[in-house]
Amino acid sequence: MQWVLELRRLKFCRFQILVSSFQCSAELERRAVSLLPRIQVSSETFTYEQGQLKEIARLALEHASAKGASAAELDLQEGFGQTVTVRRDEVETIEYSRDKGMSVTAYIGERRGHASTSDLNPDAIRTTVEAALSIARLTASDEYAALADPALLATEFPDLDLYHPWSLSIEEAVEMARQGEQAAFDADPRVDNSEGASISAHQGQFVYANSNGFMAGYPSTRQVVSCAVIAGKGDNMQRDAWWSTARAQEDLDALKDVGATAGRRAARRLDARKIDTTTVPVVFEAPLASGLLGHFIAAISGGSLYRQQSFLLDSLGTQVFPDFIQIEELPFLKRGLASGPFDNEGVATHTRAIVKDGIVEGYSLGSYAARKLGMQSTGNAGGSHNLVLQSTGETFESLLKSMGRGLLVTELLGHGTNMVTGDYSRGAAGFWVEDGEIAYPVEEITVAGNLKDMFKSIVAVADDALARTSRQTGSILIESMTIAGD
Repeated sequence: MQWVLELRRLKFCRFQILVSSFQCSAELERRAVSLLPRIQVSSETFTYEQGQLKEIARLALEHASAKGASAAELDLQEGFGQTVTVRRDEVETIEYSRDKGMSVTAYIGERRGHASTSDLNPDAIRTTVEAALSIARLTASDEYAALADPALLATEFPDLDLYHPWSLSIEEAVEMARQGEQAAFDADPRVDNSEGASISAHQGQFVYANSNGFMAGYPSTRQVVSCAVIAGKGDNMQRDAWWSTARAQEDLDALKDVGATAGRRAARRLDARKIDTTTVPVVFEAPLASGLLGHFIAAISGGSLYRQQSFLLDSLGTQVFPDFIQIEELPFLKRGLASGPFDNEGVATHTRAIVKDGIVEGYSLGSYAARKLGMQSTGNAGGSHNLVLQSTGETFESLLKSMGRGLLVTELLGHGTNMVTGDYSRGAAGFWVEDGEIAYPVEEITVAGNLKDMFKSIVAVADDALARTSRQTGSILIESMTIAGD
């Protein structure tokens, strides 16, 4: 018996121990795990305090101005974390990471250049600023290239409760992962193999600053537990997974519950059948329904709109969904996975209705796209902030009852979405539903339609939304879609 151990110093000061799970002994495992505390002793806190990052930012902006920049902006980031994965009751990987860096954009009139570095020493900072300026001097003028409108910058910075460090030793993480994986095996005797159970804990902080006087940042945490297993044997095998993500450890689902859910989901897919090509109602399970919400946001985002690459061009003020559909952006949710008082350009975020009574009330724009469209930034440089599609009140079970006969989609494959036309065609697997009850699993099918038609034909949204994503929606029932099978 032997361990294969690899200790590497990677870019951004990343350390990793890779453990061969098929060749180990308890004694060697104990010795390998004991290496980690020595690495982590000086790594349980950030290298820099917020004040130090702000001082680096101030010096960088001053250097940019001294070297001829008409304006500049930068983003300083630091993060560290650990991930433990157990597979078939053996430690497979233990990974510790620490990284830091700065990206700077320098403007010379209407020309801009961008450069980045992972070295925050003064000489490296100055060199990076000068590199951005050199690039700017070689680029073409762009009348839309500029910092965000100073009048839109955030001036209030509420505590959104985003920072919850998880003091978790490697030994504790290994034991939790083992228990989670075992729960998957215990969930159903047909669960026969595993891709592993994992625990990841990460802390990060940043400072954004620009030459219009904005400088702010904050720390945050993100914790993840997951499990993926395989049920069945031979030609009748199915894989499924489950996970939970949160800012704080106490908001995570217990890893035992995550594992048990993964086990049940894998086992229930066994003996899947093919079905004939047909047109029926379709329910997208909540984890997949959030992808539909993502397609909508992508279609009303600035880059797609000003490039004329969206199936929802000129949709502002138009009816895109049924009148019972409400979609909100909630950037100030406590512990929200996409909460924040300002966007990547320092523009203040706002609670707002993106869709009200089925009508598009607002686009999702950063400063550059807003200028191209003759509009104003909506505080969405870098993405949206906690999108919530409100439930229409049905439970998941009542959603299936109201569907009667049709398809429940629990997995999507491929990337068959045309954002210019809205055409949608994805490989899928799930369950056939008869008389409002799940009848049997199905696979090797394709669900197809057009996103415009799909949005308009939403019948109901269930109340089973998951808090593990920044786009929250329950399962969605669509009146009719084409199912391609045999």
